[in-house]
Amino acid sequence: MKNKKIVKILVLVVLIVTLTGCTHVLKDKDNKPVRNEQTGGTLTENIICKPTDKETIKIYKENKVNIDKLPNCDNLKISGKYENLWNTFFVRPLAYIIIKVGEFVKSNAVSIVIITLIIRLALYSNTKKTLLQSENMKKAQPEIQKIEKKYEGKTDNESMQKKGQEMMMIYKKYDIKPLSGCLFAFIQLPILFAFYEAIQRVPAIFEENFLGINMGTTPGTAMSNGSWYYIIICIILIVITYLSFKTNPSMKNDKKQDKTNKKDKADINDTMAAQQKMMGPMMTVFIGFMSFTLPTAIAFYWITSSLFTIFQNLTMKRGKNA
Repeated sequence: MKNKKIVKILVLVVLIVTLTGCTHVLKDKDNKPVRNEQTGGTLTENIICKPTDKETIKIYKENKVNIDKLPNCDNLKISGKYENLWNTFFVRPLAYIIIKVGEFVKSNAVSIVIITLIIRLALYSNTKKTLLQSENMKKAQPEIQKIEKKYEGKTDNESMQKKGQEMMMIYKKYDIKPLSGCLFAFIQLPILFAFYEAIQRVPAIFEENFLGINMGTTPGTAMSNGSWYYIIICIILIVITYLSFKTNPSMKNDKKQDKTNKKDKADINDTMAAQQKMMGPMMTVFIGFMSFTLPTAIAFYWITSSLFTIFQNLTMKRGKNA
């Protein structure tokens, strides 16, 4: 019960942080979103540095956005006028790093890939622990199920306390730390939102064309304008996402364990395996749908992150089989 309360509090904190400084879509006098005719993408009102594209500058001035006071993107500072917690400590620093690395490698798209890899390397230890926690939780499920059946229908305080104590003993036995498995999700969510906002609010990123692909437009918008080759991005993203789930060690049922365990344990493992197998395709379909509606720069982030996940999963699987 205590762990559930902590998780709820952490979720609430993440939501508060991520929702306090969202991008504002630029709207015209009729309150309709303003689109860049060249890319088809909607423009952001609260950009943090000047655009360089003449057509984009014209659109902002026509809609009475004062861009003259904004710094050039190559002069963007890591700190600036305080807006709120989210923008000051997440969006602006990430935007600054993307721009500076982009100047060094001559491409903000490549910069996003490099920064994503650096972040994933920094989180490698935590994600490894998360995968190990999933494996340990799977092994502990038969015993957890027995405790659930034992106290089924018992709601008095004494029974609840005993149930909690027995559950903690199981967690200790299998070295399960419930909160550690959630930590990566809590870290990844703000990073994803920060990437999205940095891309939307920095013209140097959303104006860039990389290998014929505009970083600020969405595949859906590009395809509706006749650029059907953007479908390649969606296909790659869908395949990579599916493989990231497919290679997850915790998604595979342990056949050796099934042969040696009793029937009830095998049934529990089979049920868990079926649920996990369903989760992969469902999430892949969801991400695939979202890939049509998010800027292609976010797709670069997601593809890079998923490729790293596949590499990590295969490395762990190899180590487990060694």
